[in-house]
Amino acid sequence: MGELRGRATKTMPKFLQSILFWFKATRPEFLTGSVMPVLVGGALAYNATGHLLWGYFLLTLVALMLLHSAANLANDYYDHVSGNDWVNKEFVRPFSGGSRLIQQGLAEAKHILLASLICLFTGALIGAYLVWMRGWPILILGVIGGLSGFFYTAKPLQLGYRGLGEIFIGLDFGVLPVLGTYYVQTQQFSAAAAIASLPVTFLIMAVLWINQFQDYNADKAVNKLHWVVRLGRRRASYVYVGMLAAANLSLILGVVSGALPPLAAAVLLTLPLTVLAARTALRFYDDLPRLLPANTTTIPLHLLTGILLTAGMAVDRLI
Repeated sequence: MGELRGRATKTMPKFLQSILFWFKATRPEFLTGSVMPVLVGGALAYNATGHLLWGYFLLTLVALMLLHSAANLANDYYDHVSGNDWVNKEFVRPFSGGSRLIQQGLAEAKHILLASLICLFTGALIGAYLVWMRGWPILILGVIGGLSGFFYTAKPLQLGYRGLGEIFIGLDFGVLPVLGTYYVQTQQFSAAAAIASLPVTFLIMAVLWINQFQDYNADKAVNKLHWVVRLGRRRASYVYVGMLAAANLSLILGVVSGALPPLAAAVLLTLPLTVLAARTALRFYDDLPRLLPANTTTIPLHLLTGILLTAGMAVDRLI
């Protein structure tokens, strides 16, 4: 099957091959991290107003995906410059270790950086249009998200090296885009939007957190002092379980308080996945091959939570 896909790619026109190559370079398997909060924010706006401004919704989605792609590409470039990706021998694709395009000689580092800047600039242009059409508060959210995403590994901030990366990942792919999407639709903020953002916030933090276990030795070697390195894998496994629990507790509190509709509780259908991921992390935090099911479970757990939360809020409005 792999050979057939390879042959199919070679028969494509060169410009399509180039587009596909750079799309893969953005690590599209992780772009659900930017899709889910936009869906949640849009569904909450629809639940509150009974309509969705589809043009603005799609622009919001594209802008965030571009900013996310810019951050992924910048992370590849600056982890190359720091030597992090070169010393990382325990990575597990696609969960950790970056795209490896530079290390495999498939792309030059300067071209990865240029692609990052193009994505950042294009996402910023769309954001500027949304600010002009829907209001200046979007500017504040966009500047925080765009810059913190790019400077996750880029100097001088290097947020991921200073123990701040986990917090900003939660903000950039949880709280800020849910609030921003809701504001683009309604031109106001709400406490319900902040509460609705919490499950996806905690879970995207959990995605980053568990994927750092494989990067532990390489990150420690280049002084990339995120919290898994600071705590060690054993103690970090407890924090990971706490993030999973916080995602479910915030959802329950949102429903009980009335901030979220009762159908949002459909998210609790993901509890078996949560238990599987938690048990795996607690038992195999230092056995990387046997830890892998925790990595492979956390991304679909985040995805399913976003889908079920979105569906619950949308269906609640319809009935």
